[in-house]
Formats: sequence, structure tokens, C-alpha cells
Amino acid sequence: MQGGTTVCRTLPGTRVRIGSASTEADGEGFFVVGFDRDAPRSEIARLWPPDGRYLEHSFEIEARRYATSRIDGLPPEQVDLFSRAQLARIETSSARKRRGDASRAPLSAFRDHFVWPLAGRKTAAFGSQRILNGVEKRPHYGIDIAAATGTPIVAPADGVVSLADDDLYFEGAMIVIDHGQGFLSKYLHVSRIDVSPGQHVRLGEVIGAVGSRGRSTGPHLCWRLKWRDRNLDPELWLAGGQGG
Repeated sequence: MQGGTTVCRTLPGTRVRIGSASTEADGEGFFVVGFDRDAPRSEIARLWPPDGRYLEHSFEIEARRYATSRIDGLPPEQVDLFSRAQLARIETSSARKRRGDASRAPLSAFRDHFVWPLAGRKTAAFGSQRILNGVEKRPHYGIDIAAATGTPIVAPADGVVSLADDDLYFEGAMIVIDHGQGFLSKYLHVSRIDVSPGQHVRLGEVIGAVGSRGRSTGPHLCWRLKWRDRNLDPELWLAGGQGG
């Protein structure tokens, strides 16, 4: 399913490529694959086991329909026209985020049961999109959970912190955890960061607190999952939703 994730098993050490993304099976043969919000109807995984063979596996991916909202007649300055200074800061933030996304922790916590990072009411769904003055804006790549400023956020599974940055343009302050093989969970707009890059965290450990920093309209947690350049739906993952 679009936005879904699947855990696969093959021979240990097998190299895997799907589209432009690549990974390697762990010591027990497990690897994780994610399918982006707008993934095609099918994708081919190419596998190179240590024994020299070449294998292929086809994933059939179910399409989804996402909520859209349209607002017309807005003043141009409300439709994301950035100044040069803002664009420079956005690029600086993006470079730091790319370093966090490059993490490939030698863990397999993606095989474990994940929990919600906090309790609260969902206020925005994965994949939803706004159309402002006829211009399609970037889709929402996470789920928003309403909570008061200062509400503790916990790690949904074991992992290694790959980013803990309190000066990002859009996100304000963000924490990123690598749960193994670059399967990342992200926590945006936080008011407090309680962890540091490289730190190992355990399931249920407090990593920070809810806030409204960056481009945010009020206190909430935006929770995201990502694998390589693919944005994934946390609700599907918690429900055991498979991508193919």
C-alpha cells in the first residue's frame, strides 16, 4: 500500500535495491522496505545474495486516496513566497536534515513492536494536501497529534538518535531516531530535546516534549516515518500495514 512498510527476509548479507534505494539484509536475513506516498502500482526488488545469484521480487502496491482541501483568494504573501534570507536558512536546515537522514544504524529494531510516542487526538492524516490559490502545496508527510506544550514524547522503539536540532526553519526543533538500516522516525516542532545525536534510546524512553516551534499553528506533535527518500505512514506501520 502507498505509504506502507514491509519487513522481508532472505539470506543474511543479501544486497537489495528497489528503485533508487538500496539496503542490505542483517545477520538473520531481515531488511525493511518502504513505499512512498505516491509509489507506483508495482516495484521490483533486485537481490544479490552472497552465493552469487541474482533474484527479483515484485511488490504490488495498493493505491490510496488522500484528503485535499482548497483555499482560493489568499493574499500572495500567504502562499509561501520566501525572501532570500529565508531561502538561505531553509537550505542550511535542509543540509543538516540530510545528514540525519543518512544514518544507517546497525540495528534491527524495525522488527520490534512500535508504540505511539504519546497519547492524543489525531488532527491531520498522512498524505493530506492543500491547494492554495490553485497551487498544490507539499503533502503532509506525517500525522499530527494534538497535545499540550510540554507533554512528554517517548521513543516508539529502540534506536539511535541521528538528529537532535533546535534551529530548523520549518520544523523548529526536531528529533530523528534510526531504528535500524535507516528506518527513521521523526518528531517535529518539539519544545524540548532530551537526547543527543549518537545516543541509544529504548522503547518508552522520554526523548523530548511537545511544542509549537517552527512553522506551526499550535502545540502538537508531527510524527513521521521515513526510509531513504520515501515518506511512510506511521498509522499503517502501527497497524501492521504492509506495502506490498
